[in-house]
Formats: sequence, structure tokens, C-alpha cells
Amino acid sequence: MSKFDISVIISTYNNPKWLEKVLWSYKFQSFRNFEILVADDGSSKETKDLIEVFKAKKFFSIKHVWHEDNGFRKTKILNKAILESSSEYLLFTDGDCIARDDFIQQHIDNRGRGVFLSGGYFKLPQNISNIISKIDIKSKNCFDLKWLRRNGLKYSIKNLKLKARGCFTVLLNNLTTTKPTWNGHNSSGWKSDILNVNGFDERMQYGGEDRELGERMANNGIIPKQIRYSAICIHLYHDRGYVKDEMIEFNKNVRRITRKYNIKKTPFGIKNSINSR
Repeated sequence: MSKFDISVIISTYNNPKWLEKVLWSYKFQSFRNFEILVADDGSSKETKDLIEVFKAKKFFSIKHVWHEDNGFRKTKILNKAILESSSEYLLFTDGDCIARDDFIQQHIDNRGRGVFLSGGYFKLPQNISNIISKIDIKSKNCFDLKWLRRNGLKYSIKNLKLKARGCFTVLLNNLTTTKPTWNGHNSSGWKSDILNVNGFDERMQYGGEDRELGERMANNGIIPKQIRYSAICIHLYHDRGYVKDEMIEFNKNVRRITRKYNIKKTPFGIKNSINSR
């Protein structure tokens, strides 16, 4: 049995400034029995050096899972991180999503056999993303609406995400019209359930590649559960210059086939990747 109750898999690519803020947020988690695996899609040495700094601090167990940069291969590095994880339960997020201090605890509290958890994020503009410091993360300023408004956040109904607490979160989770899907920035499930569908489809690039995994899990009888108002992370601003129309269209087609033919297990996932090494 693993000594960790949960493995947190954080995807990243050449954005150490944002990743540092994200890793600081795990220093301040209320739930402590976790490991972190940084699934790195080919970043330069700067990211490796940052991870070594956090290893030396020993705030938490952290492992750097890396492969060479050969285009957008997020699904492949995520599959590699799944295999290198040591716990039975996996939480997936991104290297630009700062986790509130109860983020892991919410996933632990809401997990259950036969389900996967679907969370969301609260997106920040560029100016606020830039000014958030380690102190703001520790003090939870960056999750405080008053602080955010003082720094230029505009009013939106989405701001309810940061205000919801207790029974109100349960109500909002039940009332939201947003479907629970596997979202790469904030979802979790049992490792065995993910392996049963052969992990991520490694043909897929940007655009719904995470959701397709959840669609196969649902086809395999795993029920998605909504926790978008419970497990809170804030998404730091960044451009998506790597996105191409052909990526989006290819992924849409894969997802259409997955849904139409009730596909449960991809032949282009973890086992195929192991055999090709």
C-alpha cells in the first residue's frame, strides 16, 4: 500500500513563473498526506531547477516526470505520470492553477467508488495573475473577492465560486447547468478506473483531450460528480499560441467517435505507449 492517500499530477510546459506560484499553494494545503508529480511536456532547465528547489525544501514529496519537447504531447506525459504515481487515487490539475488551501481536502472528502470528480476554475486577468505573491497565497488574498476587486477584478456571477461555503456549495453544485466532465485543471478519480480505460488517448493534442478520458470512463460505468463550487483553484492568465484549428478538429472527431460507439478503452493509451518504448 502507498504511504500517500492521493497523488497530485500537475501538467506544465515552460512556465516556471506560474508553476512556482502553484507549487507554493500546495505548501499551504490543509490535507498533508499527498505526493506531487509534475508532468512536464518538455520544459527547459529552468523548470527542472525550480522543482529541485522545492525538493530541497521538503514541503511535500515531489517528482519531476519529463520527456523531450517534441510538440504538444500532454497526453503522453500524463500517462507517464500516472504510471509513476504511487497512490490509488489521482488528482489532476495544471501548472497555472493555484489551489485554495482546502483543494485536496475537498477531493478527498467527495471521492467515492464508481465516481470521478469534476471541478472547475476561477479565471484571473493578466494584471492580477502577475501581482499574486507567496504571501497572497498563504494569506488567501488571491481567493478573497475584496482583495481581487481592489486589484481590478470586474463583477461577474462567476464570482459566486469564491464566496460559496458549506451548504451553499452543495446547493450550487446541484443547481449548476454545467455538466460534470473530466477537466484537466481540476478532476480526480481512482487510478484503477483510469487504467481500465487505458489512460489518455495519446493521439490527441490540445482541445478536449481531458474530456475524452472522462467520456470513456463514463462509458465504462464511472459516474461524474460535480464539485465545481467546492474544490476551488484560480487560473492564472496566459496566451495559447500553441493552439491550432487542426488540433481542435481532430480531437472533436475522436470525441464524436468515443460517444457514438460507446468506446470504453482507447488502443492509443498507456499500454500502447509502454509497448512502443
